[in-house]
Amino acid sequence: MMKRFNILIIALLTVVAGYGQNERKVIRQGVKAYQGGDYNEAEVLFRKAGDMDHESFEADFNTGAALYGQEKYEETFKQYEPLVNRSDDPQTMAHVWHNIGNSLLEAGQYRQSIEAYKNSLRLNPSDQDTKYNLAYAKKKLHEQQQQDQQQQQDQEQQQQDQQQQQDQDQQQQNQQQQQDQQQQDQQQEQQEQQQQEQQQQQARPLELSKEDAERMLNAIQQQEQEVLNKVEEKKAAATKVKTAKDW
Repeated sequence: MMKRFNILIIALLTVVAGYGQNERKVIRQGVKAYQGGDYNEAEVLFRKAGDMDHESFEADFNTGAALYGQEKYEETFKQYEPLVNRSDDPQTMAHVWHNIGNSLLEAGQYRQSIEAYKNSLRLNPSDQDTKYNLAYAKKKLHEQQQQDQQQQQDQEQQQQDQQQQQDQDQQQQNQQQQQDQQQQDQQQEQQEQQQQEQQQQQARPLELSKEDAERMLNAIQQQEQEVLNKVEEKKAAATKVKTAKDW
C-alpha cells in the first residue's frame, strides 16, 4: 500500500505577505478537520479559504487532499492538475506530482501514475515514499498487464471453443441432412420400384404353373369329349328313328 499523501499545513509554513488572518485561520481549521478524519468538513473549509483568496496555493492544494480522503480520486486529479508549475519551489512541485500519482494509482491508471511519480522524483530524488509508490505502481501495472493478457487468452480460447462447437454443430447438421436425403432417396426408389413391378405385372400375361396348365388342359379335353359324346348320342338316336319308319 501507499505510505503517504502530502498535505501542506499552513501553520508550519512561512507566512507569505498578503495572506489575511481569516484565510490562515480557515486553513488551520481545515487542517484540523483533515487530521481528525473529517475530510468532507476539511474540503468545505479549504474551499472557503480559496474563495477568500483565489490565488491561495495552499487552499487549492489541501482541497485536493480532502477530496482524496473522500476517495474522490478523479476529482482529486482534476484539482491538482492546474497546480502543476504554479510554484517555483521544487519540493512543493514534487508534492504535487506525488499526490497526482496517488490519485491516478487509486483510480487504476497505473501507467499514468508511474509517470507522475517519476516527475516527482526528478524534483526530489531522495523521497523514499515516492520511490515506494513508484515501485508499487509498477507492480500493479505488471499485474494488470498479466490479467489483461490472461483475459485475452481466455477470450480467444472461448472464441475458439465456440467456433469449434459451431463447426461440430454444422457438421452434425450436414450429416443429418445427408442421412435424411438418403432416406428420402431410398423411399422414392422403393416407391418407383413398386410402381414398376405393378406395371410389369399388369402388362405380362398370366403365368400358370405346370400343374394348373395340365388341369386346365384335362378340363378342356373332358369338355370336348362330353360334347363329342352328346353328338354321337344324337346321331345314334336319329338312325334308330329312321329305321323304324322303313319298317
